[in-house]
Amino acid sequence: MSAKPSIVLKRAMYQRQKVVLFSFEYDTELIEGLKQLPGSRWSDAMGCWYQPENYFDLSKTFDIFKSKAWLDYSKLKKENNTQYEHNKPKDVPKIKVDLPDGYMEKLFQKRYSENTQRVYANFFRKFATYFRGENLDELSAEQINEYILLLIQYENISSSKQNQIINAVKFYYEHVLGRDKQYFAIDRPRKDKKLPDVLSKAEVEKMLLLTQNIKHKSLMALIYSCGLRRSEVINLKCEDIDSKRMLIKIRGAKGKKDRYIPLSGGVLDLLRRHYKEERPSVWLFQGQKGGQYSPTSIVNAIKNAAARAKVKKRVYPHILRHSFATHHLEQGTDLRFIQVWLGHESSKTTEIYTHVSQNIFGNFKNPIDDMDLGDK
Repeated sequence: MSAKPSIVLKRAMYQRQKVVLFSFEYDTELIEGLKQLPGSRWSDAMGCWYQPENYFDLSKTFDIFKSKAWLDYSKLKKENNTQYEHNKPKDVPKIKVDLPDGYMEKLFQKRYSENTQRVYANFFRKFATYFRGENLDELSAEQINEYILLLIQYENISSSKQNQIINAVKFYYEHVLGRDKQYFAIDRPRKDKKLPDVLSKAEVEKMLLLTQNIKHKSLMALIYSCGLRRSEVINLKCEDIDSKRMLIKIRGAKGKKDRYIPLSGGVLDLLRRHYKEERPSVWLFQGQKGGQYSPTSIVNAIKNAAARAKVKKRVYPHILRHSFATHHLEQGTDLRFIQVWLGHESSKTTEIYTHVSQNIFGNFKNPIDDMDLGDK
């Protein structure tokens, strides 16, 4: 009976990623076993198989090879993991790295919003800092994907943030350098299928009733009654309120699109009271110094209203938009109208509210309601 072959396990860095190396004499049976390990791949450069360390499971490896080979994992225990620390994106020195020529100019030319310009610039500056000393124009898709992977592993970035980083990077290669869109096949995350938070009508009503500040009350009523985004209410001008046609014009919203939304009579009364007290000149809701009302002020006003109403949910401006859509759906408003009012390009985006509407349960009766639970 021939002796079992040996597999030597060792940690290493490969293409900016922590990996575990599998060194052994060529053996087809061992190769088939390695293929059962998630993420395992062959490297011509290293001349051996490897597995990303975040996938590595010693127990599972033992189970696969216990009848096929001896595992020598002594080097795994001896090595000091601190040798990898310098490769974590969060540990990159906070040094000043200039954005490539044309990056900000191209963002401005394409009329990206100020917020998008700031987000893209911050993400791409961090990207350029990580690859400092290398020619950004010559980076491969594999290197960029590895950078995204490290951010996921060590900074636990969300899928939405991952998409923003990818967009910031792709903007440079596709718009600044003018390369083809398929030049970098950067992996996109699977979208989270989270349902929006929603307030009840009673909770919204109580928040409004207990708010004495007319600016805050009319602001919240307007967001809820029209399903506005925070940025949309900030950018409203006095001239956008058409009291004769009972419409509100939303200018240059998401996707640079205008739209009209029906204006409630009750909300118009609040806005008139607000106008008489505040006398805004340009912006419908203005700050103390006459400029646009700040996003933080809107957040604070809504949070304070929720606290007064003793709402236990996490309340933020966008929850009023979610509640607007859900309450309309529950009272029988056609989904197409809700889509237009919200400014959604696709009906699929609006359909998420069908999953939080009470109507989804119909006249459902829970069978436990017919049972004696012994608490009477």
